[in-house]
Amino acid sequence: MILDDQTRLELVQLVKHAVSEAVESHPLSPDEVHWVRMAIQAEADRAAFRKAVIDKSLAGVVWMILATGGGYLVDFFLRHWK
Repeated sequence: MILDDQTRLELVQLVKHAVSEAVESHPLSPDEVHWVRMAIQAEADRAAFRKAVIDKSLAGVVWMILATGGGYLVDFFLRHWK
């Protein structure tokens, strides 16, 4: 469905109005606000943990490649430079 600019603007305004009416008629209780904030913080913590795990895993892979390459170089020099 393709909307022209005027129809799209009217739809956006209608949705904004409906949402603002719903929020005004059913405000969150302090407990609900606290729960929502805790849920947002928990999701942020999970995202930070995932990022940290990925960063540490990538660093581990890089160190493993460097150590393996170093081992191969030491082995090569020990075998060929006697």
